[in-house]
Amino acid sequence: MSAVETVSPLPEIIQEIRRAGGEAFRFCYQCGTCDVVCPWNRVTNFSIRKIIRQADLGLPDIELDDIWRCTTCGTCPARCPRGVKQIDVVVALRRIAAGYDVFPGAAKTLPSVRASLANDGNPLNAPRARRGAWADGLPVKPFTEGMEILYFVGCYASYDPRTTKVAAATARILDRAGVDFGILGARESCCGESIRKAGYEQEFKTLARENIKAFIDHGVKRILVGSPHCFHAFRHDYSEFMMKLEVVHIAQYLEELFAAGRLALGPAGAGRGVRRVAYHDPCYLGRHNGVFDPPRNVLRRLPGLTLVELRDARENSLCCGGGGARIWMDTDKRERFADLRLAQAREVGADVLVTSCPYCISNFEVSRLALLDGAGGNGGPHQNVLEIRDLTEVVWEALNESAAAP
Repeated sequence: MSAVETVSPLPEIIQEIRRAGGEAFRFCYQCGTCDVVCPWNRVTNFSIRKIIRQADLGLPDIELDDIWRCTTCGTCPARCPRGVKQIDVVVALRRIAAGYDVFPGAAKTLPSVRASLANDGNPLNAPRARRGAWADGLPVKPFTEGMEILYFVGCYASYDPRTTKVAAATARILDRAGVDFGILGARESCCGESIRKAGYEQEFKTLARENIKAFIDHGVKRILVGSPHCFHAFRHDYSEFMMKLEVVHIAQYLEELFAAGRLALGPAGAGRGVRRVAYHDPCYLGRHNGVFDPPRNVLRRLPGLTLVELRDARENSLCCGGGGARIWMDTDKRERFADLRLAQAREVGADVLVTSCPYCISNFEVSRLALLDGAGGNGGPHQNVLEIRDLTEVVWEALNESAAAP
């Protein structure tokens, strides 16, 4: 007869999870709804329910990859019948792991990201002094008190070669609309949203305080962001520091500019056919912050475009896979959510997949290039691989065409 070991809860670990903000695990009754809706289970086997149960027992396994898989997309807490805050639990476990310097598997990149943030205020190992270099030759000025709005560019739009094109499109649109705006340049630091999700709480607080000090020093009243992660951080996380500045995402601001008549469009360019455009709702703009209609309203204004909806849209949008600090971790090419999203775009006959998030742009471009290279992935081979565009890029293209039309 084999002996059966009885495992008792570890009170000290349970208390540590509670101190780290994960107390909500106690509401879980293990129904499994979270596992059913989790996007990971479209590509592999993963159980967030199991992680919650381990937390409840005070027996989290922080040496395995599982706690690092969660993209914090918000799907499971939105569907949970008991109000379990799965993201809070996962982040609490990551804080414990970070405290012990335990970063297994895909998470092994995070200490170097932390070092880059500490040294240069960005996660990309790029020099702080070059944060505003993307604006060279563009109608962009340093922000000064009294300006209409601060454009908080974000890390990827400041440094990543693909996403700096989004920053440039944004600046050109603002200039065309006559907006008096500026940037902080080297005084801008990472918003800290993703490093906080990685369990580095103190590092997040340092970044937040640096940004808030810069806002105060420059007399900022209103902030424009292009990243939903910055949007979320400023609206929610920075409130812990009593920051009460108005924050607007570019999708909302574009709708505002069109409604005020500051941006105007003519007919589509001659000889150009109608393109079918699908809009992807970023998790941190849509599900987390309820911004669904502004980007669609803007797209419907653009001549020569027909908006089509993806199978998983709005509140049910499929995560790109970049949230929860996953943007800094390697993902097996067989497990990329973005491959599935591109396949959904092709299903509805889209020529262009438009979104409003640098993480989504980055992940979709990786999948697109894999398809072009014949790698296939979960999306399968496509003869014609669709274009990936940020909302600002398609708006700027439309404005340019309208200006050139006779």
